[in-house]
Amino acid sequence: MQLYNTLTRTKEPFTPRPDGTVRMYVCGITAYDYCHIGHARSAVAFDVLARLLRHKGFDLKFVRNFTDVDDKIINKANEQCRSSEAVAEEFMAAFHEDMGRIGVLPPDEEPRATQYIGQMIDLAERLIAAGKAYATPAGDVYFRVRAFAGYGRLSGRDPDDLRAGARIMPDEEKEDPLDFALWKAAKPGEPHWPSPWGEGRPGWHIECSAMSETTLGLPLDIHGGGLDLIFPHHENEIAQSEAASSQNLARFWVHNGFVQIDAEKMSKSLGNFKTIRGILNDWEPEALRFFLLSKHYRSPIDFSVDGMEEAERGLRRIYEGLRDAGRSLEREAWAHAPAGDASLEAFQSLDASFMEAMDDDCNTAAAIGHVFNAIHLLNRVLDDKKLKTTHAARLLCQAILTAARRWSAILGVLEAEPAAFLERLRAARAKRRHIDPDRVHTLIRERQEARAQKNFNRADAVRAELSQLGVEVRDTPEGPAWDIA
Repeated sequence: MQLYNTLTRTKEPFTPRPDGTVRMYVCGITAYDYCHIGHARSAVAFDVLARLLRHKGFDLKFVRNFTDVDDKIINKANEQCRSSEAVAEEFMAAFHEDMGRIGVLPPDEEPRATQYIGQMIDLAERLIAAGKAYATPAGDVYFRVRAFAGYGRLSGRDPDDLRAGARIMPDEEKEDPLDFALWKAAKPGEPHWPSPWGEGRPGWHIECSAMSETTLGLPLDIHGGGLDLIFPHHENEIAQSEAASSQNLARFWVHNGFVQIDAEKMSKSLGNFKTIRGILNDWEPEALRFFLLSKHYRSPIDFSVDGMEEAERGLRRIYEGLRDAGRSLEREAWAHAPAGDASLEAFQSLDASFMEAMDDDCNTAAAIGHVFNAIHLLNRVLDDKKLKTTHAARLLCQAILTAARRWSAILGVLEAEPAAFLERLRAARAKRRHIDPDRVHTLIRERQEARAQKNFNRADAVRAELSQLGVEVRDTPEGPAWDIA
């Protein structure tokens, strides 16, 4: 298995510790608002990585934190005349609800920053004792960036270049504009805790350093998050953790790519801010997850209606194949395979390619491509009158349904019963296009009655009316089936 390491800017073989364990820490949300699609992208990417590591038999301990004390939380609390704790609790609960809907499994531990204040103070004290940090008369504590020789190696930024544009604000007592806060003196109306430097609260970066070291120990095997966290958050985590411990913070740094909305940066000011729950008002949760998996996790992805519809069509095609495989196993009378049929061998090659893609830096896009090829192979066999009732076809159907359970366990999709899921998918499309399913069912019954009475003109007229609604009707052995055109 290979993973791309942001620190070395190359794919490297990933191996667990000698005892088979893996320790992974991923930066979670700041709990002050509903989660947007960027949060979904990161959560799904690392959920798949965790699923893959466990599928490979590694003993994974996965920690994802909550930042529950921060300027944004405090500002919202003040705006709403609530406590910061109440704001954080509301949006942590909303996060859990959103993640559950898109199939993100819970981590092994979910520490909150406010539960680790003592460890953060201890880390700051260790850095002061080592000469890497300093306290100011006002009660702030800053990290000396110049005292850490490796600063900038994760992001590729030069401290001298960074200093050129940096400024010290009038109310700050920094030695250097680059120095960042480990501890902030309390301001009126803010949550605060006692410390050797007076009442205050932690800086953002020290939170993750303290939580990751306490819950997992150093070095971590994998530290992850979005590309936007590389600088300054992860750069500062490295500086303070490694300066205090004289150990590497993590062996692998893994980052997921950005999400754009219709080729533009997502922004509330542009009116294109997409929350997870807003998206799920119109789309099936599994369709959103499938959309996010359709690109490699490190690549940028552009959220759009067209992109979601394409993902929905792809998911529908796979589920239809799985449904047809199950039906075929139930109803066919199986004969011996014709000589030379190689469909099962072809599928086994595709299935192996699926795992090869996943082992190549979690390439879900390529892996899904192999799933599509497997469904295409299945359809070709089931559409062939000479092959569809053979023992080889039966073996292929069984193999694909068995493999689908493994694909599902790794990707977190294809978990539903096919017929029920296809019905939900159709209902979601009908809702988006303002098509009344009851009206559709009424028209289909009218068409069936006209056909039974050999009133083909009426049957054709009803079919034309359905077509005008945007509905396609297919006559199948199980009866008429309809879908959104």
